[in-house]
Amino acid sequence: MTALATLLALALLPAQSPQQPSRYPPPELGPDYVEPATAFPPLRDLVPPLLDVAILVAALAVATWLGHRWRRRTALWFLTLASVAWFGFVRAGCVCPVGSLQNVAEALADSSAPLLPATALFFVVPLITALFYGRTFCGSVCPLGAVQELVLVKPLSIPAPLAAGLALLPLVYLHLAVLFAVTDSGFLICRYDPFVGFFRMGATVNILVVGGALLLISAFVGRPYCRFLCPYGVLLGWAAKLSRRRITIAPTACTNCRLCEGTCPYGAITEPNVATLGGERFRGRRTLATVLLLAPLLVVGLGAAAAGLGPALARGNPRVALAEQVAAEDAGLLRETTDASDVFRASGESVASLNAKADALRSDFVLGGWIGGGLIGLVIALRLIGLSVRRTRRDYQADRELCLACGRCFEWCPVEHERRGTTAEGSVRR
Repeated sequence: MTALATLLALALLPAQSPQQPSRYPPPELGPDYVEPATAFPPLRDLVPPLLDVAILVAALAVATWLGHRWRRRTALWFLTLASVAWFGFVRAGCVCPVGSLQNVAEALADSSAPLLPATALFFVVPLITALFYGRTFCGSVCPLGAVQELVLVKPLSIPAPLAAGLALLPLVYLHLAVLFAVTDSGFLICRYDPFVGFFRMGATVNILVVGGALLLISAFVGRPYCRFLCPYGVLLGWAAKLSRRRITIAPTACTNCRLCEGTCPYGAITEPNVATLGGERFRGRRTLATVLLLAPLLVVGLGAAAAGLGPALARGNPRVALAEQVAAEDAGLLRETTDASDVFRASGESVASLNAKADALRSDFVLGGWIGGGLIGLVIALRLIGLSVRRTRRDYQADRELCLACGRCFEWCPVEHERRGTTAEGSVRR
């Protein structure tokens, strides 16, 4: 019966003649119509954020194992190449641990600021790794460092005093990046990242010029951005200095053959000093006493200097810049208005309210200057104290804070080649 009822219903439906026009005729396309290409989302958008974190963890695990156990420069180089491909060009360098410190700083200062779990993990995971195994993230996982590593052709040595002076720049950059992030003034690291423009195949002309210049310098100076600019590298260096394990030049006891001298393009190899110290630990007692006396002056002096720059730096905040623009327009100093000032005047907010918010932001910049400048002074004082305290070194060592785990020194160590059963030229020793 059901089948019979169905057939009866179909028979009663009005039949449509083949010549009858369709109720939904196809559009009439002209001769100039070009069929659009099928758009596919970028590969990075297809990877879930937590899976991206898992890839980061896996890359760090491989880099750590290669640097501490396998100890092969070639394997580390291929991992560096893969990191540039994935974390650089596929993921377009975002979000990276270097830039994520701004997200974390902003979230700590403002609980309403969004902080995705993946972003927080990208910030924390490399630091935890450095705390236990050194800067293996810098060695072959970070895309910013990896792209510099790949273009290094003929590294030139930089005088130690010059390198020590340039190494203070990342401290200043870290202070400014955190200060701008917590005051909602923008993300400086992302805005002025020199290599993301290459990863994304597009950037402003100024950034491309800066990035190209850094890559050109990187062909002769080992990783200038990592050593003399990267703010996240400061945190990684501090964590690596406390690391439970460190990268060693020789797999066992160093024989002081001196073959590794000059092999590190980052100045991270420290030489033995037993002969120069003569067993005396505090040879520079007067220097140490002088540094201890000057330490408070360094902290207060740099804090005051940075605080004095606070009002000028505050102009980088959009609200402070708007307040000064509106004040100049009201005083007749500027005849032409801006889009921002026009929107403000149409919003109905009073000029007094705008100025009050701008004054509060200037105060925040001054306070941030005191804190950041004081911390920079404290770090400089601690470094000077470390130079005054002469620690005894009986062999060649990789500096925990400066070593980037590139593995170059492995290939020159005869003890390492004896462990492998090879010679320095790679032939098998039998």
